[in-house]
Amino acid sequence: MSRTALLSMDLQLNHIAHVPDGCLPDAVRALETARAAEVPVIHVALRLRPGHVDVHADNKIFGALPLHLFTADDPGAAIHPDVAPRSDEILVHKNRVSAFSGNNLRQILAVRGIDHLVLAGIATSGIVLSTALEAADLDYRVTVLSDACADRDADLHTTLLTKVVGRRCEVMTTSAWADTLKTSA
Repeated sequence: MSRTALLSMDLQLNHIAHVPDGCLPDAVRALETARAAEVPVIHVALRLRPGHVDVHADNKIFGALPLHLFTADDPGAAIHPDVAPRSDEILVHKNRVSAFSGNNLRQILAVRGIDHLVLAGIATSGIVLSTALEAADLDYRVTVLSDACADRDADLHTTLLTKVVGRRCEVMTTSAWADTLKTSA
């Protein structure tokens, strides 16, 4: 069993609509790479309760969202079909920014003996940053796939990966990660 897992995060239609087009093909490649190498894939998606009863009105990120967004009935909350979970892959819903928020992700990782997380997702300034920093604090090894992540602000994406995340985690391209999988096989 692999001790590494790919977290495919917030690759939902609502999020993808707000970032550069280049991210999705690289996220697809990351997913294909993980599947080919038999690295477990865990999909993480934002899901709020109807009426957003789980969101405080003062929350700067979620409090201003229209009440229909990111609920089970919101078509835009669906994961993009190109990166949708397969039947044997786990889907975890979260209700805040970090992939660890409001769910049992840590328990799933512990049960599977996973200690290395590879991150792909949207947005770099949101789920990628929050998850990478929290995972590093929880003593996971963390690799962030720079080309399989995106942000509305391309300069912020670069700054976060080089000056913040890169200090605590490994940052590499999807191709470089694929090469590491080939050499460790």
